[in-house]
This record gives sequence, structure tokens and C-alpha cells, in this order.
Amino acid sequence: MRTMNRLEEPFRGASTLQEQINRIFGDGMGRTGEESNLTPWAPAVDIYETENELVVKADLPDVKDLDVRVENNILTMRGERKFDTQGHEKVNENNYLRIERFYGSFSRSFSLASSVNSDAIKANYHDGVLTLSIPKTEEAKPKQIKVKVGTPALNQSVPQQKSMAAVAGAR
Repeated sequence: MRTMNRLEEPFRGASTLQEQINRIFGDGMGRTGEESNLTPWAPAVDIYETENELVVKADLPDVKDLDVRVENNILTMRGERKFDTQGHEKVNENNYLRIERFYGSFSRSFSLASSVNSDAIKANYHDGVLTLSIPKTEEAKPKQIKVKVGTPALNQSVPQQKSMAAVAGAR
């Protein structure tokens, strides 16, 4: 039998500590065993920006009811993941040896810049990932200025020379 070296598994006790902390705070709130499995949770979210849009991606596997809305430039995502034993008639919550995924309702809110067009948001839910594409307003999009190389710049001295020539010819 091979013995496990501490260097091979440096975070071995970390999950145990986290579970103990969760148990202390969970039990201190007076929850029953059934309620402790329905802990509030927040899905992981990535937000990035391109030239033309802001993109929000949220991991929401097994979430059936989603409510996404924008009010006063605040994007809010709400939903619920239910503890489901469908398809496993002989399995109920008491048969589980370990439950690590979070269940219950969630709500995430993010402030949006005024430079996005919240009326044109597109939403797509595929393979448990919600993707929101929020286009930028035309004013917020980068503008490219074309620079002409080798052409003289317009300057005020040219028209003045013409007008002086006209004055000289008038004498």
C-alpha cells in the first residue's frame, strides 16, 4: 500500500474546514436538515466587453425558470434550481451520500453603463450556460478617424493670399 505524501495533496483538509464552517453557520440559523440542502447560491458569471457589445455568461445548469430583466440600468438574473429526483423513482434525498451542488433560488444583479442599449439585449441558453449580448450605443462604439498622409492640411493663409491678390489687382 502506498502512503500519501502531503505535497501530493496540499489542500486535502480545505473542504473539510469549509464544510465545518458551513455547518456551524447553517446550524446556528436554526435550519432543518431539509432546508440546509436548499442553501441560497449565486451562479458563476463571466462578463467581457467587445468593440460592439457587453457579454454576460452565467453557468446555470438544471435551472428551468429564468427571469432576466433590466430596470434603471441594473441587469438582474433570477431563477431556481430544484432538487429533483425525477427519473430515479427509488432514490430520494435520504439515499444521497453526498450533495455538493447548490439548490434553491438565486438572484444576481449588475450595474450597466449608460453606454449600452438595454432595449436590444439578446439572450441564449445552451448547455446550461446563459449568454446575454448587450449591444453598445452608437456613441459608445469606438470611432476610427481616417488620416490622409501626404496631403496638405487646410489652413487659413491660402484664402487670405487670394483675397490680398484680389485687393492688389483692384488698385
